Amino acid sequence: MNKIDDLIGRALTEEDRALLASHGEPGYLRQAFGLFRGPMAWVMWVAYVAAFVAFVAGAYAIWRMSGASDVLVAVKWGVASLFLFQVTTMCKTFMGGRMEANRLLRELKRMELQVSLLRDRIGSAG
Repeated sequence: MNKIDDLIGRALTEEDRALLASHGEPGYLRQAFGLFRGPMAWVMWVAYVAAFVAFVAGAYAIWRMSGASDVLVAVKWGVASLFLFQVTTMCKTFMGGRMEANRLLRELKRMELQVSLLRDRIGSAG
């Protein structure tokens, strides 16, 4: 993979390199907040709110479990808290998968840009 990157880097002009650098990988927080924009934003908001509600309810269930005097009631609250934390984990995993998909799409667009720049350069030289 590094050899291919080196070959592409040598084929590009300084202007092309600057253009590609401006379309580099954004930081983690920018990627995370980017989930809440675009056509799938409402789905991400629903998943985020569901994860938040499940986390708060899970914390409440643990609090109730720790204060329960009956073992059966404590077990019920404990099972509820486990379920709610699993929902939280599932929502966050869904959001993480979408963030990874966005990262791959961004990389594909960068590759398209590189190919386009190389094609234009070869077309103008030939």
